[in-house]
Amino acid sequence: MSDRLRIVGLSRGSCRHWHLLVVGLLLVPLVPRGLPAAPWDPAATDYTGRTGQTFYVSRQGDNSDGASWATAFRTIQTAISAIPDDQGGHRVIVRPDTYNEANLHPAHRGAKGAYNLLIGDHDGRLGSGAQGWVLIDSGDPDMGFKSWDWWSSFAASDKKWPTGNNQQTFSSIVCDRWIFRNLYATGGDAGLFWDLTDKSGEEFTVIVEDCVGIGRAFGGGVCYPIVRQQEPSVFRRSYFLALDWVGDTAAVLLGGWENTMPEVPHAIFDDCTFVHPDNAVAMSYASHCARGKFVHCRMIVLNFTQPEMGGRSTGIVCTENHRPGARLHVDLEDCLLAGYSLFTPGEASQAVSFATQGKVQVYLQFKQSLPDGFQRLGNWPAELFFQMAPPRSPSDAGRIARLQ
Repeated sequence: MSDRLRIVGLSRGSCRHWHLLVVGLLLVPLVPRGLPAAPWDPAATDYTGRTGQTFYVSRQGDNSDGASWATAFRTIQTAISAIPDDQGGHRVIVRPDTYNEANLHPAHRGAKGAYNLLIGDHDGRLGSGAQGWVLIDSGDPDMGFKSWDWWSSFAASDKKWPTGNNQQTFSSIVCDRWIFRNLYATGGDAGLFWDLTDKSGEEFTVIVEDCVGIGRAFGGGVCYPIVRQQEPSVFRRSYFLALDWVGDTAAVLLGGWENTMPEVPHAIFDDCTFVHPDNAVAMSYASHCARGKFVHCRMIVLNFTQPEMGGRSTGIVCTENHRPGARLHVDLEDCLLAGYSLFTPGEASQAVSFATQGKVQVYLQFKQSLPDGFQRLGNWPAELFFQMAPPRSPSDAGRIARLQ
């Protein structure tokens, strides 16, 4: 193998078997770029799973049965509530428009080899006759952005939480084995983010492609599954932005439930952009061991504050305020990163380990150190910062910046 591979900072105890981590990194397959061709995807040409029902969503439909564009349901929630069983292979096709909906929750999960699909017809090829984003806005349609705990695009809540949308405990496990494609989710606490709450420690997989996720706390991520060995969650050609910098917040938040580091990632991010005031990727405070793989990704952190002025930055990859014994491992391949420091300064950095492959370039504040395995950039990465804005359409979601 010509590319250099480095494994650094693996702790004894939680991450004892470092050789297994190497094997896990090399064996995890990435789904090919371009139009999906996978036997679990009901939109793929080589789909071999069960054929379920197809429902249509359009604000111009008559809201009767969702069986056609003319009779389409007018809300996404109505369509995903109509999913009749947990055998998988169902599709929900949505006409580009703005849908003021929050806390979406399908009636049923997908199935092994037969995922369910929620897709925006962004170019009209699926019959809607419209073009653009399917914009899921979880804000208040009259008052604006609704940054309220547990109020997000996809439902998760905890009645033990002292504030926010806490009337019941509800798990995002209902979205297991779903594919989400061509969606722009924003307006609330999290964009494209799933928290298993009282189902933490179960297996869970989502596929997110050509999407935008924007939230106060999290743009995207998954919290508290255990790894499904052959089916990690995959986020591809997508953009994630979070707007807050206080507490448990990041462009992407990861949390795992294993007490030792798994051999394969909980989630793979391929050709994605992360933007955040303070950290691009963070391990959730309640996480045990979490692992993510990042390929051809761009991580842009805006906090370059001076500690001499009383400021503080938590790093591009953040492990602050973690529970005792928690660990975060990141596999980075051909990525571009920018921020004050690579990791959380101080003792919190002991919770992170990493591997690099290919060219991983980083632009830091000039006093900050950079471990072996990374290439330091001395000049301002203009091409990287050009990509801070969300893509105008799903066709623009994957945009790889190359710096020499």
